[in-house]
Amino acid sequence: MNDTRALAAQALADIALRGASLRDAMEQRAPKLHDPRDRALLMALLSDGARWWLRFDAALDHLLDKPLRRKEPEIHALLVLGLVQLEVLQLQDYAAVAATVEASRALNRPRLSGLVNAVLRRWQRERETLLTQLDAQPQTRYAMPPWLVAAISADWPAHADDIFADSNREPPLMLRANSRRIARDALLEKLRADGYDVQAHAWLRDGIVLPHSTDVTRMPGFSEGLFAVQDGAAQVAADLADVRNGQRVLDACAAPGGKACHLLERADIALTALEFDAGRTKRIRQNLDRLGLQADVQIGDAGNPQSWWDGKPFDRILIDAPCSATGVMRRRPDVRLHRRASDIDALAAQQQRILAALWPLLAPGGRLIYITCSLLRAENDVVVRNFLADRNDVDVVPSTLPAGQAAATGWQILPGDGDLDGMYYAVLERR
Repeated sequence: MNDTRALAAQALADIALRGASLRDAMEQRAPKLHDPRDRALLMALLSDGARWWLRFDAALDHLLDKPLRRKEPEIHALLVLGLVQLEVLQLQDYAAVAATVEASRALNRPRLSGLVNAVLRRWQRERETLLTQLDAQPQTRYAMPPWLVAAISADWPAHADDIFADSNREPPLMLRANSRRIARDALLEKLRADGYDVQAHAWLRDGIVLPHSTDVTRMPGFSEGLFAVQDGAAQVAADLADVRNGQRVLDACAAPGGKACHLLERADIALTALEFDAGRTKRIRQNLDRLGLQADVQIGDAGNPQSWWDGKPFDRILIDAPCSATGVMRRRPDVRLHRRASDIDALAAQQQRILAALWPLLAPGGRLIYITCSLLRAENDVVVRNFLADRNDVDVVPSTLPAGQAAATGWQILPGDGDLDGMYYAVLERR
């Protein structure tokens, strides 16, 4: 089958109803489409389908006499995608409806094609009334699960609506110039000569911004390792780490290797890239190889150093801790479908375990940077505060960035601050 919308419906049902990741669902279906335009449409449908599922899934409760989620999950997902095409992608009404009806036949559900047509036509007739109903509640206005609406509203009452809105906007594409191989200005000139609309980031020294996503593998310089894709909020890590030649550095929880590579581009260091998931170490090695960098890639549990540590202290430690990923929902819209309120306490316990286990590996005078891409204080300020309560050998290094705001014990970037992803940083030095 090579019907783009039918493939998207299968993939979206996997994402929203069966727990698959957007990335895995995309990678499974994209090879079936040979035209780059079809693959781009598939990506747009899946991204916006996951992003707006909780809005249009609720709309279908008003449009259907009987729910289809369990009996016909692909058709239910196809209807969500029909509404996404009309309301988000804003495709021409006739083309969107006709193509979605045709996709029901490609899914071998011709008997339901009339229902698909009727539901989408009813939406068009009752659109204003239905939109008013959906906009009345924040969970359907912003397509956020109720628990997350409550958590963000409690943690960031003055910023909650902006966080929800910015988490639903398309982010720019950000690159990081590989300073080992090319100066940023030279890379900008090279990309502009090839017709790309690129700008230097205002305050990140290696950052380059494109207004929209594109296939970076086709950009000049990608195969030569002249740049990597990395959001600006993640590029901050290298500035805060302030690595120097000759230092021993640990990047714990390192996959896919973006921060490790950035540190290696900044100084001649001996870096250990640690990753618990053996399967994800392949991505680290691929990125190192393409960028022409070297590191000691190890498989191990950051919370159990005895299984992998050689006993020599590190001058710098990065802990990019496993977290809820609530700060990167604009890039990973499926997070809102998969994360649960019950996950947060377990994540915070894991974060505290890793932080406590790695602190003894830091040399006196060394610096540890604790990082999450979470917006929730339970994973950020609370974790660091609990750690500090048990220690008398740590100083908190004040951090001030051009985007974001001071947190109780670190710095919090909220989604959209400086057009960056949401990310938390705390910089700790050992006395």
